Formats: sequence, structure tokens, C-alpha cells
Amino acid sequence: MTMTMAMTTMTPMTANPMVEFRGVHKRFPGAEALRGVSFALPTGQIIGLLGPNGSGKSTLLKLAAGLYRPNAGTVLIAGRPPDRRTKAMVAYSPEVDHLYPWMTVRETLRFVGAFFDDWDEQRADRLREFMGLRPGQKVGAMSKGMRARLRLVLALARSAPLVLLDEPLSGIDPPSRRRIVDAIVSEYRAGQQTIIISTHEVLETEPLFDYLLMLQAGIVKLQGDAEELRARYGTSVQGIMEEVLT
Repeated sequence: MTMTMAMTTMTPMTANPMVEFRGVHKRFPGAEALRGVSFALPTGQIIGLLGPNGSGKSTLLKLAAGLYRPNAGTVLIAGRPPDRRTKAMVAYSPEVDHLYPWMTVRETLRFVGAFFDDWDEQRADRLREFMGLRPGQKVGAMSKGMRARLRLVLALARSAPLVLLDEPLSGIDPPSRRRIVDAIVSEYRAGQQTIIISTHEVLETEPLFDYLLMLQAGIVKLQGDAEELRARYGTSVQGIMEEVLT
């Protein structure tokens, strides 16, 4: 019943999906992270990728970013299998900190920006200032919350059609969470850019979501338009999760 409801919600919105998985399996030694996952995500919306630890969310994002290859099935980004062209379309911010501690904020922005043709230096500087990050500050001397803000700047400073944010609020102090959510709202280009946010922090991020994709144990449990799902279940996204994923 749940899957039928979600599919009827999804169908009219995904004629030209930004991200599509068709029967995707991804296995690691001793574990199957995704088990025959199929979905199509709409272009130009903010998608909440939700589910408990170990549900396959990070694996899904890495497949979309072209960092993993599926063991079976098909991954499509704007209708194409992941390749050099699609990778150039994707801005990916991992949960794991990948920043060089000896660099300053300014050096980090210049270093990362040199790799991407769609890097917007003015946007990067505007976001850096909004996030309260000093140009000369060493990354290694920054708090976890400040480093999370910097990772978000690196993703949002690009004009990428697809932005993948893996747990951007994980373990972050409340002031930093507010800044991160506000930055996503201020820089999002509705209708032109697709943002997928994997998160456990649903209360802070729920107002952002146009569309939901819920995973559990490597399978899709629910997908569809966020407002329609709230209306059908008669509760918040947090309440839907508690009902669907327990």
C-alpha cells in the first residue's frame, strides 16, 4: 500500500529525472548496502534522503556522485550513466572531513575552486562571510561546526545542477546548524538545481524538503512529494518516518 501510494505521487513529477536508479545492487564484503533499489528523483527540487544508520544512504550518494559503481542495475544522472561529464555536474559534500588542516580557509577555497569550471568565487566569498569563517584561519584550528560550514561552502559555491550533502548537520552545534540551513535556503536555485540531503536531523531540515526518499536495510520504503505525503499520513516527516521505518 505504501509503495503504491508513493509511486502515484512520484510519476507525474519525474518525466525527466535528475537521478534515476534502476534495480541497483551495491555489495561490499559481508554486506549488501543496496538491494535492487529503483527510484526517479525530480529535477529542480530539494530531496530529503532519510533512513536509519546502515540503510544505504551514503552508498546511494556515492553511486550518484560516480565514486562507486553498482554491482548490478543502472544509475543515471540527467539520463546518462556516471562518467566524466556527469561528475562535472555534481557537487558532493561527504560526511567524512576531507579538508587539509594545514591550509587556511582562503587557501582551501582557492585549492578546491581550481578543480571546477563552475566555481563561483564571488558566491564562495559571500558564503564564507555568511558562515562566519575568517579567510586566514587555519582549518586545523577550527571547531567541528566551523569545518562543517566550510564543507558546505565548498559544495554550494559551485553552479552544479546536482548537489549531494551527506549528513551536513551531523554532530554540529545548534548555531552552526541554523547557519547551514539558512545557507542552503539562500543559495538554492529553485527549478534549476537539485539538492539531495541525507540527514538524521529531520526537525531542522524538514521545511526544506520538496520530495522524500526513505531507505531501510538497503531498500526503498517510501518516496514521494513531501506535502502530499504529509497530507496522506496526517503528520510531519518525523512522524512519517516513525510510522514507516519502525
